[in-house]
Amino acid sequence: MQSTELDTQQFLNSLNTALVMVDDRLNIVYANHAGEALFETGRKQLCGHRLDDFFLPGNIDTTRLRAALRHGEDFTENEIRLCFRDNRNVMVDLTVTNLQLEEGARLLFEVKKIDQQKRISRENLQNAQHYAARELVRGLAHEIKNPLGGIRGAAQLLEKELSEEHKEFTQMIIEQSDRLRNLVDRLLGPNSLPRLNWNNVHQALEQVRNLMRVDSETPITIIRDYDPSIPPLMIDADMIQQAVLNIVRNSIQALTESETPNPQIRLVTRIERQMTIQGNRHALIAKIKVIDNGPGIPSDIKDTLFYPMVSSKQNGSGLGLSISQTLINHHGGKIDVESHPGHTEFVIYIPIDRKETGNDE
Repeated sequence: MQSTELDTQQFLNSLNTALVMVDDRLNIVYANHAGEALFETGRKQLCGHRLDDFFLPGNIDTTRLRAALRHGEDFTENEIRLCFRDNRNVMVDLTVTNLQLEEGARLLFEVKKIDQQKRISRENLQNAQHYAARELVRGLAHEIKNPLGGIRGAAQLLEKELSEEHKEFTQMIIEQSDRLRNLVDRLLGPNSLPRLNWNNVHQALEQVRNLMRVDSETPITIIRDYDPSIPPLMIDADMIQQAVLNIVRNSIQALTESETPNPQIRLVTRIERQMTIQGNRHALIAKIKVIDNGPGIPSDIKDTLFYPMVSSKQNGSGLGLSISQTLINHHGGKIDVESHPGHTEFVIYIPIDRKETGNDE
């Protein structure tokens, strides 16, 4: 391949806009990296396949596309929803351009995710709110732990002066003081920094899967859909395992309490390209998805789902998701969630440094 062609290829692959080209039979003949990310598959799995094979029936207006090919027409549509066969929904702005190449007529699709800008704005707001909530909890924890220590110490001193029949009351004070102190520590979440090593993220997921089978009394189908091309990551495997486990336990509770017929949890891994997290741009991202077919997340807690003490579950502490968010933040990543009745999808994003891939791609 000549230098100019390489430069053009690198330029197209560096774009955030997904570019997908089809021939006159609506077979895909080209996709840049953003296009592969849109379909969540590689170019080899895209090229040669019909465009509408990847979408739910009726989502792609093939009649209009064929008419555009015949008449050489271009068109643009804003805020349309693409519905993929794997139940993903993406809101996009779409531009379709006719091209006359040596190989024949082609349609070039330029797809811009408008969800992405909304997601970045939402992420910035959530980060600010999460930080404010944690600072509030830290302040309250300091104000609570100091007098708790005094109460516990006073109860221990008082116990020495009481008869055996009254010591049960001081023991109750000590036990409840310890219980409150442990609760405050859990509210503060994990404070230790991750112990980073090269790890295969799928090994952590397999540990979670094994624990799921032990923890759940309800028979839940577990589906694994792993991307073997994800390289070893510099992560704290225990932290990643705990973060995923907290999310999975939430899914199990939701499926169990709702008595969902044919309950199912899917563990999916993929690679995402060109993504901004916490204000930093990353060329490669490892995605871990936990998807269940439960009732969905109540709309009144969606925006505060990762706050401490927020839960829709009976007897739920509301700490699991907050802790998961903190653990993933320690890795420079983030957690997103999309939910509607019958489909709840948590997505963990963990940056992959280029040096971790073993090549410059």
